[in-house]
Formats: sequence, structure tokens, C-alpha cells
Amino acid sequence: MLENLSEKLQNALGKLTGKGKVSEKDIDGAMREVRLALLEADVNFKVVRKFTKDVKERALGSEVMESLTPGQQVIKIVNEELTALMGDTESKIEYSSKPPTVILMCGLQGAGKTTTTGKLAYKIKKENKRPLLVACDIYRPAAIKQLEVVGERAEVPVFSMGDKVSPIDIAKAGVEHAKRNGNDVVIIDTAGRLHIDEELMDEIKGIHDATNPDEILLVLDAMTGQDAVNVADAFNDILSITGVVLTKLDGDARGGAALSIRAVTDKPIKFVGVGEKLDELQAFHPDRMASRILGMGDVLSLIEKAQEGIDLEKAKELEERIRSQKFSFDDFLGQLEQMKNMGPLDELMKMIPGVNSKMLSGIDVGEKEINRIQAIIQSMTMEERENPEIINSGRRKRIAEGSGSNVPEVNRLLKQFRETKKMMKKFTDMEKKMKRGGGFKMPFF
Repeated sequence: MLENLSEKLQNALGKLTGKGKVSEKDIDGAMREVRLALLEADVNFKVVRKFTKDVKERALGSEVMESLTPGQQVIKIVNEELTALMGDTESKIEYSSKPPTVILMCGLQGAGKTTTTGKLAYKIKKENKRPLLVACDIYRPAAIKQLEVVGERAEVPVFSMGDKVSPIDIAKAGVEHAKRNGNDVVIIDTAGRLHIDEELMDEIKGIHDATNPDEILLVLDAMTGQDAVNVADAFNDILSITGVVLTKLDGDARGGAALSIRAVTDKPIKFVGVGEKLDELQAFHPDRMASRILGMGDVLSLIEKAQEGIDLEKAKELEERIRSQKFSFDDFLGQLEQMKNMGPLDELMKMIPGVNSKMLSGIDVGEKEINRIQAIIQSMTMEERENPEIINSGRRKRIAEGSGSNVPEVNRLLKQFRETKKMMKKFTDMEKKMKRGGGFKMPFF
């Protein structure tokens, strides 16, 4: 996500850090590199011009010139201006005080609208809402079936009337169905349409007028670059959109649309799609995105993922087992499964301040590596998992064959496990010694 831009901005600004004094020439040089990095990332050129102008004006002020750490002050300014550029704060769904809340999804063909509609329903359902999906795309072959499949995966009902009824009538009937059946959120999936197609744009205006939606979300493919801004303008003129959902941000190393949309259209990015899975639609936090672009990490998102993915009861049980020196391979396996629930490990590591994609190159921290470790553990008997010291050369060979790995890999895992147990023993011994002296707590619990 925005990796190329992130790397280039960090390189440009990194030249200022460590300098005892920063001159206007230094700032001009850094801003020239920042400008090129933003343009290469497909950020709108007017946005780039204003952004670099604002940063330079602030950087030439007394807060930088008189600072003991001028380079760090410039990075702070860039961080604040990037955040402001993308909207300062998270923009949430506005739920109606008189249910159902109606959300109208619109956008171009191929932007990932139907999949995003299902992901949004899944996300809303986790907030203890009862969403209903309404299938209004009667033009694309199998569009209704696709929404039904996505709805089934998300365990959210889908209202459809086939492809022979007007989308306006389907939308109206869908809202009435929601009222009768206690669905407090209605998400209307419409056909993808070009913003220059007057007939289809008139149709979506008709759906809008018939349902009076509380939210109108424009789904945009991040890879469309600067043209995404033109599309947003066109849809906004007709529908007065309330927000944008950027899809495929994980597949675009440039992602300039994320930095241009708010500045040009004055409409917030509410969500970003970062993968194919149902749970890979994330709320958009401008401040967190700015921090990640500048290599400052995203600790708040990391904490939220940990809270979502980790079972607190199991964590407490594990703490007790560690305290009593009973940590086994089964416990280790449970920890791996909880880590997988938090998402790809390499993505989680990028949220740690100071860690970037370059540092992770060559390090296997993906799901494949976790699956390999799981396979080795699952090839052990229950006795071997509880007492790894009984695993002799014959057992190692059997475990390797059973897990599709080799003996050196099994040996490496056994060594890592022994080292982990030693470290845990040190923590528990230290805790016992320091209990009287004031509150040492085992880390991560």
C-alpha cells in the first residue's frame, strides 16, 4: 500500500534529519523530491502544488529554523499536512435515527462494487446491526448471483426481484421489505456505469430519489489514479455523494487517489479495500495513513487488530501455563492461530514504527511460513507436543515426513521452542523476585 511513495518521501525527508541547521536551500531540495514523489504516485498536480507550498511556508517559520531538531520538525509538518490533506479524522457511517439507514452504492464498472457491498454488510453486521443487501444490478450477467454468494458468505440476507424489473422499483421494494422484516440497514448494490452515460446516470438518480438514502458511497478503484478525481466529481454533481470507498489499495504501489480525493472533491474517504477477504475492508484513518506513509508505523491499528484477533480468556489461560512452566507446543499452536486471525504477519509488522517493506525483504513472515510451522506441530503426537524432549532422531524423521518438511526444519523449530521457553522462564523468575519491590508485570498480558 503506497510503498513507492512511502520509500521516496522517507528518503527525501531523511536527508534533513540529523542536520544541526536547515537552510531554505535544504528545504527547497527536499520539497523538489517530495513533489516528484507525489506526482509519480499519481497525486493530482494541483494538490501537489498546494501541499508543497504549504509545507515550505511552515518549514521556513520559526518552529523549524529555531528548533534544535529542524529535520524532525519538518517531518512533523509533513505528517500534519498529509493528515489534513486526507481529511484529519475518520469519517464514519451516519446511521439514521429512524431506521432503516439506506446506503446507496455507486461507481464505475469493474471497481469492485458488489464485493465491496458484501464486505460493508459484513462489517456493519459486526456492529450488531441487521443489514439487508438489495440487488439492483440487472444488466451485468450473474451480478445478482454474485451478490447472493457474497451475502451468503457474510451471512447477510439478499433481496432481489430478478433482472426483468426496474432497478428503481427493486430499490423501493427492498426498503419496504427491510421495514417489514426488522432490517435496520439497507445497502443497495447498483450497476456499474460510466459517468458520461446519461441514461444510466438518470436511472441511479431515480433510485436515489425513490429511496432517499442516508449515505451515498462512491466505490473507486485506487488504480484509476488521477481520473478517480474526475469520476468522483461527476457522480457528486448528480448524487451529492457522502463518501468514497477506495478498493484495491493493496495492489497499487502508487495510490495517489487516496491523497487527492478529499482535497479536490471535499468528500471523505470512509473505507479502503486492502484484500479479497470479507474482513479486508478497513475504516480509513487519515492520521494513521500519514504515519504509515512516513514510516512512523500505525500502533493504534495494531492494537485494534490484536483486540479483534486475540481471545482474552485463552490469553489468561496461557499466562497461567507460562507461570507454572507448562507451556507446550499446543499452546504455541494456539498462539499461531490467533496471530493468523489478526491478518498477514508482514502487514502487522509494517504497523510497528520504524519497520518498512525494505527491512522485511527476504524475511519469510507470511502465512506460508506459519502454515509450515503448524503442519510440523500437527504431525507430532499429543505426548510429543507436551514433552518435546522425547523427540529423538526417529521421531524427527517421522514428523518431517508427516508435515511435508525436512529434519533440519523440524530441528530449527524445536530449537526455537526451547529458546522461547527459556526466555519465558526468565520472565517468570524475574517476576517472582520483583513482586515485593513493586509491580513487575509479565509483558503482553
